[in-house]
Amino acid sequence: MKKIAFGILLFAALSGAFAQSALQPLAVVKLNGSSNILLKDVKDKVENYQRQSNRVLTPEERLDIFNALIDQKLVLQAAKKAGITIEGSMVDQYFLADMSQRYGRQFVSEKELSDYIRQTEKITLEEVLKTQLGMTLAEYKKGLEEQLISQRYVYSQKGSELQNVAATDKEIRDFYELNKPSFSLPEMLRLFLVSVPYGSDRKAAETKINSLMADFRSGKLTVEQMRVQSKDANAGYQAGDLLISKLAAHAARLGISNDRLIKIFEEPVNVASERKDTDRDYQFYVILEKYPANPELKISDSVQPGSTTTVYDYIRANLTNQKQSMFIMQAVQDITTSLNTKENVERKKTDEELKKLFAW
Repeated sequence: MKKIAFGILLFAALSGAFAQSALQPLAVVKLNGSSNILLKDVKDKVENYQRQSNRVLTPEERLDIFNALIDQKLVLQAAKKAGITIEGSMVDQYFLADMSQRYGRQFVSEKELSDYIRQTEKITLEEVLKTQLGMTLAEYKKGLEEQLISQRYVYSQKGSELQNVAATDKEIRDFYELNKPSFSLPEMLRLFLVSVPYGSDRKAAETKINSLMADFRSGKLTVEQMRVQSKDANAGYQAGDLLISKLAAHAARLGISNDRLIKIFEEPVNVASERKDTDRDYQFYVILEKYPANPELKISDSVQPGSTTTVYDYIRANLTNQKQSMFIMQAVQDITTSLNTKENVERKKTDEELKKLFAW
């Protein structure tokens, strides 16, 4: 009995010692107020990185994470000192945009996202974040808020300079000359897709789609008329243009076979297709125009049929984005270097001592 009691006491003592060790401050950031960086903060961040990268980080890499945490707190404190804040609605907007990108579909509300995850993965949104990212929904949004505040602060300091960062004409033309083979277009077509959702009355939806098809085939209804009418909230159907490429990757994206895609390209223009019944709606389409393949686009050509964006515009936008990203990275480095002084950061251990501590 005494042995068991001693074991319990020993376990409790060890747990307390571990907690005390994990909560030891490694640095104090005091640019605006005072904020500790604990060993636990580093461990949590390291575990998150290791989970996502599926590898164990070295003590040197863990030291980099520790230094990044210092930089992050410095920028956040500088932003707070400058009175910079982020609205909760913007955090929610960026959260949904991030989740939409992760799942490859657009979510307009957190409820829609939660319902989708529950239906497809049979778990909650909270559980997904905890499993995949190692954090709660509140922690994820808090991190996103801090990221947005940091970005806004950097832009407030370097925004005017950033506006002058752009790709030059020579850089654009040189890029085109060195990458000509990559600028091509496959065979494409533009079709007009009409969709009638089942809603609560599938029979009514079937009657609606059949009526639209019959009216188009008889000439009573044109594509343009359907395009306009579909924008009415009470139209009962949706319609719009769709640009399709004759590529296996596009077939996969549409959820159809390669054979089916080839057959679509063989169909005539301005003729209503056969009705298609999906798990959520009735559909038919009309091919409006076909475009032959272009194996080598000129720099003045449009990047796709119907677009006013030329190859030159496309290259300029991408090169400018790359140059601005590099500028921002350097700007962040410059800002954090200027803030990371002995007056603003009190380090409790040397780098060598930290490397030993981080070798867990």
